[in-house]
Amino acid sequence: MNKAFTKESDQDDDDPLPAPLPAGGKNYITPSGFARLRAELLALMDDERPKVVEAVHWAARNGDRSENGDYLYGKKRLREIDRRIRFLTKRLEIAEVTDPGVHLGSDQVFFGATVTYADAAGAERSVTILGIDEADSSAGQVSWIAPIARAFLKAREGDMVKLTTPSGVHELEILAVRYPAAS
Repeated sequence: MNKAFTKESDQDDDDPLPAPLPAGGKNYITPSGFARLRAELLALMDDERPKVVEAVHWAARNGDRSENGDYLYGKKRLREIDRRIRFLTKRLEIAEVTDPGVHLGSDQVFFGATVTYADAAGAERSVTILGIDEADSSAGQVSWIAPIARAFLKAREGDMVKLTTPSGVHELEILAVRYPAAS
């Protein structure tokens, strides 16, 4: 069937799904995470989207749209940009900006803490508890809804916490709790 007669969906199968918020939960985010998301939203709306719209408009004037690669790619990219704009707008609307620096000097684990812990084998690791939309596991950051973050929340330095994983229950000792300076 000719592609001109097929319905293009707004959802591509290869798009990663954003992390869902817990039911009734809040979308906690640090001030720097909020600023990054807002900057991305403004860049998409003010810079990238107008350029793609102009390219699609130019490509549409070139004739047969069903075989026009510039037009087809531009329309697809425009849908991706619009989808990301909708996502960012919704997330920023419900974001609850929380400055972890207010807990500076505390030994109790709250949102924004960097926790150094040891497992039963004595291996030490550190994780920083951040918002769902800003956590990057490759940088040692976990979202506040992650099982390890949930296990640590409200515990103190020196406490033993139990982390339930598919491989069983692990006991972790909190060695240190650090917070960034207030923003």
